[in-house]
Amino acid sequence: MALGAHALWTAPLAAAALAVGAMPWLQAIQYELALFAGFWFVVGMADELAVDVVWGWLWLRGRVRSPRLADGLELRELSGVAAVFIPAWQEAEVIGATVSHALKAWTQRDLRLYVGCYRNDPATIAAVMAAAIYDPRLRLVVHDRDGPTTKADCLNRLYGALCEDELRSGQRARAVVLHDAEDMVHPAALVVLDAALHEASFVQLPVRPEPQRGSRWVAGHYADEFTESHAKAMVVRDALGAALPAAGVGCAIARNVLTDLARARKVELVRDRGAILTRQAGPFASECLTEDYEMGWRIARGGHRARFLRLRDREGQLVATRSYFPATIDAAVRQKARWVHGIAFQGWDRLGWGGRAVDLWMAARDRRGPLVALVLFVAYLLIVIGAVIAAAQAAGLAPQVKQPPLMQGLVMLCLGGLAWRMVMRFIFTAREYGLVEGLLALPRIPVANIIAIVASRRAVIAYIRSLAGSAIRWEKTAHHGHPALRHLAEGRP
Repeated sequence: MALGAHALWTAPLAAAALAVGAMPWLQAIQYELALFAGFWFVVGMADELAVDVVWGWLWLRGRVRSPRLADGLELRELSGVAAVFIPAWQEAEVIGATVSHALKAWTQRDLRLYVGCYRNDPATIAAVMAAAIYDPRLRLVVHDRDGPTTKADCLNRLYGALCEDELRSGQRARAVVLHDAEDMVHPAALVVLDAALHEASFVQLPVRPEPQRGSRWVAGHYADEFTESHAKAMVVRDALGAALPAAGVGCAIARNVLTDLARARKVELVRDRGAILTRQAGPFASECLTEDYEMGWRIARGGHRARFLRLRDREGQLVATRSYFPATIDAAVRQKARWVHGIAFQGWDRLGWGGRAVDLWMAARDRRGPLVALVLFVAYLLIVIGAVIAAAQAAGLAPQVKQPPLMQGLVMLCLGGLAWRMVMRFIFTAREYGLVEGLLALPRIPVANIIAIVASRRAVIAYIRSLAGSAIRWEKTAHHGHPALRHLAEGRP
């Protein structure tokens, strides 16, 4: 009994002594991590502030306004054939709504809607056929390989089908427009893209993630990020003449540019049922996880002009591609991991760092994802360490340590930068989605940060495995629900 009682009162003393001895080390770690995170926070703040300053200057000069379109513009005919590519793998739930809405919204006779399905996906094939019976503008293209491959591989199959149609008809398409299986197009988008291609070889319209009542936090953070990016950062890139990354949806490429991209790629190796085959490569990089991003950069490096357009219809609605983004953390992490892997790591490997100063700046912004995730992780770790140290100081187990003026100034600078970023996030989200969503954008920032941290970790692991010889795996995003169905239920076009 005496030994047990002795242990009961000596154990806390031993733990306290251990904590007292560990506190100086923990405080030293806190200081070093704070310097690391603070330095990179300041670098990131300077980068974002530079974009804000350019955008502010453009705003003062009236160059960031979104002009209204004339009535009836969406009914105009096209200058030539516009081939719309939509790759689809296991998209039976949404592809029917996408196809039927696009054919209804775009009445132009020179529209050709190419939907790419796979021979081992009969459900998607049936959904496409049921959605557009008797419309001669639809081209259902069945891939000669089992799915899933990559989105770029399916796009190359559609490109091959377009080339075959051109040979048979003797009529060459004027442009190719890219869309995904879950997209809801704007009625005026096709005419806008067609008109813009008179002065540019590549045109990108904004992407507008639609709010989802069942996922205000995960799906909602996409709305915050895309709105600020496509209302500010892409506007700045367009004004500076920098390379514009394609979003893979709502973008149009001049037909001759795709020919040049295909010729540059020549041949590629593909695997089909265990066999390695050699075939003529298409314009899209099937070995890349973000073929759309890479395509935008290669178009710019080919000396072609690119444009990013923000326009509104007569009702004030943004001419943009609308869709539902992932509504769960797991799906969002998988999607963003693919983006980080393709843009940050494959972009570095495949595109390098050449070009003008403005392009180097934008390439660094595009590829900063893993570094940002690391800094955010350190910042959240500092919150935990700070709480532990504060509790120890309150219990008298650690001395109060006054931070040097440099550290105090760094902390205040970071807090000020965070406040400014929150203001900007609120302004852009509220302007597009309303006051409530603007306010919700602020507490959604930690959600976005956590997703970015986990996604970057996943991307780093996948990239390391690819360096060790593992095949790059393209992870598809599953889609549930379609904004066109919601609009129809609410009596909207």
